[in-house]
Amino acid sequence: MKLSCADFTFPLLPHDDALELIRMLGITGVDLGVFSAGSHLQSGQVVENPARAAVEINARLASHGLELADVFLQTGEHPALKAANSPDSSVRKEARMVFLKVLEFAAATGAEHMTGLPGVSFAEVENRDSLGRSAEEAAWRVAEARKAGIAYAVEPHAGSIAPTPQAAAELVRLAEGLTLTLDYGHFIYGGFSNEEIHPLLPLASHFHARGGAPKRLQVAMNENAIHFPEILRRLALFSYPGWICLEYVWGDWEGCNRTDNVSETVLLRDIVQGEISRIKREDV
Repeated sequence: MKLSCADFTFPLLPHDDALELIRMLGITGVDLGVFSAGSHLQSGQVVENPARAAVEINARLASHGLELADVFLQTGEHPALKAANSPDSSVRKEARMVFLKVLEFAAATGAEHMTGLPGVSFAEVENRDSLGRSAEEAAWRVAEARKAGIAYAVEPHAGSIAPTPQAAAELVRLAEGLTLTLDYGHFIYGGFSNEEIHPLLPLASHFHARGGAPKRLQVAMNENAIHFPEILRRLALFSYPGWICLEYVWGDWEGCNRTDNVSETVLLRDIVQGEISRIKREDV
């Protein structure tokens, strides 16, 4: 298990400074946010010229000695905007176009993993139909990404079409080849226990870690209710091959601008690295 950190953990810093901070934290991998707004690299820049964007990002990562762990695409300024499972076919068509351009970018960077959002519920659409459309779009993205040698996953999140562990598992069942970028925090926030979320671990190809608690999407580690040592041990049992991303975020949504992201990332890093070291010693 390798450790990465999201560049969007530090959105107020210039990108080079954010990457240098990640390097100074002793972390070797970066999760690159490609959002329509609020990220260092925005989707509009990538869509305009994927090849040029890839050259620039590869040079930037190399200058800081960092490896690209994941490309995280968010096509709308919020999850319902330009959602992958929009009932409007023109919106879905535009979302597919953006996905293909960002996929082209990801392939040019040498990335091996991409994350997207699953979509949301719509008041005018039966939930099972929205879930089915989400699965259809996800399966299409999986197939396109596979052609480029990239694994594609979705992150079930609070407010998404898959807000429960059961719905997330059902989405994976419906979409052939789909995996999860798993963040316990979204389910803990919704009132689910660690034990109810554990069955999703074999479905994960990427993992987001940050402090979380019931009704609080992001918290300091001294308030955290997520059992990271146990989770890491369970992942080790599955021989999990992916990255563990330290993914504190900073923004107005759900009070996610109330944590000291540098300090909390350090505290979480030490917990994760310490447990991984213990697991390795026990294996020896």
